[in-house]
Amino acid sequence: MVRRTGAGRLRRARRAAAVAVIAAGTVLATPGTVLAASTTLPPKQPLTADLETGGEPCVSGDERPYAMSVPRLTARLYGPGDGQPGQVSHVRGEFEAWWQGEDGAEERVTTTTGTLSDTTPFGWQLPETIPDETVVSWRVRAVNDVGASAWSSEGAGSACEFVYDRTRPDAPVVTSSDYPDDNTWTPGVGVRGTFHVKAQADDVVAYAYSFMGGGSKTVRPGPDGTAEIRFVPQSAGVQTLSVQAQDRAGNRSSSTNYTFRIGSGPAPVAQWKLTDAAGSRSAAAETGTAARAGAGVTFGAPAPSGTPLTSTASLDGSGHGFLTPGAPVVADTAKDFAVGGWVRPGRVDGTRTVLSQDAGTARAFTLGLTQAAGGPKWSFSVGGARVTGGLPEAGAWAYVLGQYDAETGTARLYVNGRAAGEEVAAVPVAGEGAFQIGRARGAQGYRDRWQGEIGDVRAYDRIVVASEVKDLATRAARRLGHWALDTAPDGLAPEEGGGAPLKLGTGASLYRLDDAPCDWLDPDCVQDFPLEADGDGHLRLDGVSGHAATDAPVVDTSGSFTVSVRVRLTDDEPAAPMTAISQGGEHGDAFKVRFDPENSSWDLVLAHADAPGAPETVLRRIEAPDGNSGVGHRVTVVHDASVKQVFFYLDGVKYAEGGTADFDAAWKSTGGLQLGRGRTADGWGEYLHGAVDSVFAYEGVLSETDIRQLPYVRATGR
Repeated sequence: MVRRTGAGRLRRARRAAAVAVIAAGTVLATPGTVLAASTTLPPKQPLTADLETGGEPCVSGDERPYAMSVPRLTARLYGPGDGQPGQVSHVRGEFEAWWQGEDGAEERVTTTTGTLSDTTPFGWQLPETIPDETVVSWRVRAVNDVGASAWSSEGAGSACEFVYDRTRPDAPVVTSSDYPDDNTWTPGVGVRGTFHVKAQADDVVAYAYSFMGGGSKTVRPGPDGTAEIRFVPQSAGVQTLSVQAQDRAGNRSSSTNYTFRIGSGPAPVAQWKLTDAAGSRSAAAETGTAARAGAGVTFGAPAPSGTPLTSTASLDGSGHGFLTPGAPVVADTAKDFAVGGWVRPGRVDGTRTVLSQDAGTARAFTLGLTQAAGGPKWSFSVGGARVTGGLPEAGAWAYVLGQYDAETGTARLYVNGRAAGEEVAAVPVAGEGAFQIGRARGAQGYRDRWQGEIGDVRAYDRIVVASEVKDLATRAARRLGHWALDTAPDGLAPEEGGGAPLKLGTGASLYRLDDAPCDWLDPDCVQDFPLEADGDGHLRLDGVSGHAATDAPVVDTSGSFTVSVRVRLTDDEPAAPMTAISQGGEHGDAFKVRFDPENSSWDLVLAHADAPGAPETVLRRIEAPDGNSGVGHRVTVVHDASVKQVFFYLDGVKYAEGGTADFDAAWKSTGGLQLGRGRTADGWGEYLHGAVDSVFAYEGVLSETDIRQLPYVRATGR
């Protein structure tokens, strides 16, 4: 105890007099001034709503939280004031916690905080001696020099409760009859499987799981403590499912690792290549039943290039232009299924059906084209839901596939290997009628007939995963030319397959390794080398008039193509734009790759028309000039007409910036392939001062893997 002196009593009397004066009159405070609340009254009772257990609200009974670590208790306490802005009281917090011990006796722990402003949160970190697996109750009250408030649990309040649980649950048990863990290979890709998870504890509230290569997810168990995990394998190989049980406190068990083996996806349940001989009246089935062909079907029609197909079937759009096996091929339209094929529409007006399956006097699903947003769109419908996307073009091949995902209840459409449109929720209808190629069932009979070619029709009773869709739609690029540029007899650089040569113009000359040999040990030896491994030399261009060109176009610039060349600049600081490769018409270039010194960049430039001043699409990649050192850069141009996009690769890399652009203004160029020059407003110009080597040209889209391998492709016979 601190003994108080007479001087202290005098000071207390003065303070009491000051308080009385304030209480008797009105005090005007400067704005922002904090006034002390009355200290003649005890604090107010804490509110249950202002209490938290480890960040969780104060509750009791069945709603009490479970904590995996000893929680911190927090409270908002109030002085005797009314809590108005600018009014502060100073109080202490008195916390109390209790529980029933192992012997049945009640045990309590308490603490009192220091004096704090009642605007400050009050807290207590409970001691580690708190028992686990036991219901712990707690309460709090505020204390000042006058007295203590009521406990938070008194009157209309209630005690807060929690259970401290630090025990990890046992690892769960995982089983699956779809994908057993018995070292057998199970088909496989695209086939939805179910994994059953069972807890070995009664307080498990969730299972955390992940498949190898995927992110973590959670699933909640049913009343019996078990849960199902559904999974569609995206690729063949060994896969592992890791599962942990999680209890109410958030404790997780050790992982159960369930390893299984995934084989390739099952074959289609029905497939017709439609490559039958001309005059056939039925289409042989690769799987399933042969399809009867109507009189309006002609076999032996052209096939899409770059595919395994050698021919297709042409349907004339009449009532006789159809094929049918006379039975359903999608056995259950309420489960996963997919249908697709190669198509080339002869007409894109109206609604035209590629594939469907009868459902009484209607159809369970249809794949084809329809009119939407003022023009033709590819379309896939299931029940009354329809997804549309992509742009059908008369005379242009496309691979279309429609898919129903029973797990998500959605219909999806793919065009040329890519998702088209937005997937839509669909409610399937039973489709127990016959599968149809080239027509759809309506109330008045068959309608919406297809006019054009169809090939390689497939139906699956599973999900066709993204990589499979891409493979189905892939058209292999066909090499049109490879010019190694290491010989040029009579000024003609030969194409290795006997195709059109590149004719060297004035200012163009071939360098060969054996033209100027010197001793590498001689410090005055300056030795150039071939830029790539496909030959013994390269083409040098003087930047004034030097170029090389074919007499006629090499690639059809209105379709899909790939063109690539190695180029090295001679100058450190080029003074003007210089074109490495181009192909165009009379006034402009359908494409050209040039170096732009203003931006220090390699640019892919595509004119929208063969006309003076036509708009251009430009893809740009910043790069320093070579200064006649090193091997330069390989530049590659890809135009994918099926998706109306262009891609620009520098040294085999398609960069996120400057690597891709939408392009729907392709036109068929009439001029030859040019090395070292391009079209300008004044005619030929942008002559390259540098060297080019190893030119490739392809019909179609060369894969990124093949593009990266171009520098290592050797000329035939080497």
